[in-house]
Amino acid sequence: MASLTRHRSTTRTLAALATAVVLSLTSASVSTATPQTAAATTERLSGALPDGATWIADVPENWNGTLIVFSHGFGVTTAQNAPSEAVRLRLLEEGYALTGSSYDTSETLWALESAERDQLATVEAVTAKIGEPTRTLSIGQSMGGLVNAQLARSGAGGIDGALGLCGLVAGANDLENYQLDAEYTIARLLLTDTPVKLVDFASQAEATATAQQLTAAVTAAQETPEGRARIALAAAYLNLPAWAPGKERPAPGDWAGRQAQQYDWFARGILSFVEGGRYHIEKALGGNNSWNKGVDYARVLSASQHAPLVKAMYKEAGLDLRADLTNLTRNATITASPSAVATAERTSSAGQGLAVPLLDIHTTADDLVPAEQETRFAARVRASGDAAQLRQAYVERAGHCNFTTAETVAALHTLEHRLDTGHWGAAATAGALQTAAVQLGLDGAAYVPYRPAPLTIGRRL
Repeated sequence: MASLTRHRSTTRTLAALATAVVLSLTSASVSTATPQTAAATTERLSGALPDGATWIADVPENWNGTLIVFSHGFGVTTAQNAPSEAVRLRLLEEGYALTGSSYDTSETLWALESAERDQLATVEAVTAKIGEPTRTLSIGQSMGGLVNAQLARSGAGGIDGALGLCGLVAGANDLENYQLDAEYTIARLLLTDTPVKLVDFASQAEATATAQQLTAAVTAAQETPEGRARIALAAAYLNLPAWAPGKERPAPGDWAGRQAQQYDWFARGILSFVEGGRYHIEKALGGNNSWNKGVDYARVLSASQHAPLVKAMYKEAGLDLRADLTNLTRNATITASPSAVATAERTSSAGQGLAVPLLDIHTTADDLVPAEQETRFAARVRASGDAAQLRQAYVERAGHCNFTTAETVAALHTLEHRLDTGHWGAAATAGALQTAAVQLGLDGAAYVPYRPAPLTIGRRL
């Protein structure tokens, strides 16, 4: 495909790095098709970066001049350039060029030390082959949503705007701390006489053993009223939704139904993901970045949206909630490594400002990255003075990153509207996004007006 030359005023900050990129490019014609149109020819490019990360790019014959760099989530070790195959095909059909890197995952799957750098180097490498885009957009999903927010914060590499999908935007310190509260609650209240290793994992095997211990305790506890009450308490600290996929959402006052659906998340294996993630995050940071020494667990619960559920379950079980909260507070002795906390703040945080517009979308019932993280993130962006750059929208659905193609593409178009007009206007409202998504005639949409509760966490950074 002939190289295209396009110019714009944005200065690229990684020009020097581009010369060090190992291009190792290969080209191949691939045929992409959607039900709406005939197949369109694209060119597949690939390459490697100096740190060992790899990248791919798809450039359609009818390239519209916009390059999208996609940041993938935790656990992925290969380059991806779209959140799903259906979204990839649709965006290629519309003329977007798509790229993305694997990041350097040779040491740890929590690749935040390299991810932003690798994504920017990927943009440079692709641009060297296809020419300067008229516009460069960033999309990030889950852990990649944190990378995406960092790209939006810096605006480096000529990023013009960003779209976050179920992003882990509260950052690693918040994530590990509220997860620790839940893990500690399970260990302290359901495994009273059993030692449980909660932090400082030396191996994946240790993390797996802890996940198995905690999951077995929750499974056994669900059989008794007392156990169900304590599971509800742990779920509140975990910011766990009371609505699980494939189930009818319980009514607000259906305490038993809501607790049962929180338990369903545990039964699906969420603690295996949590503990596995903790091992990789600690490895990346050089130590444990979470702590509970000094945390007042009664105060933390009082601010949780799930406090009424917990109180109702304790009352039904005839348990003394105050006694359990005092027990948790009195025995909270875990301390963090200051250097790990500082490293996480440097490499694995976001919200300290936005150089370009960012639209975040989130499902309302996300177990792995609760929508409440968006509340925490928005507060940080407001404190930076860049609130006008941020918009957040929500899809009424249970599950992590559980978006339709229509919802994703409509959100991308809304970001482009912001860049074209210079203002968000009403385009990023739930109603406008829902209309835009439905009009695509794809796979449906469920945008709704929604405001997440505050993140349940007892620490401030």
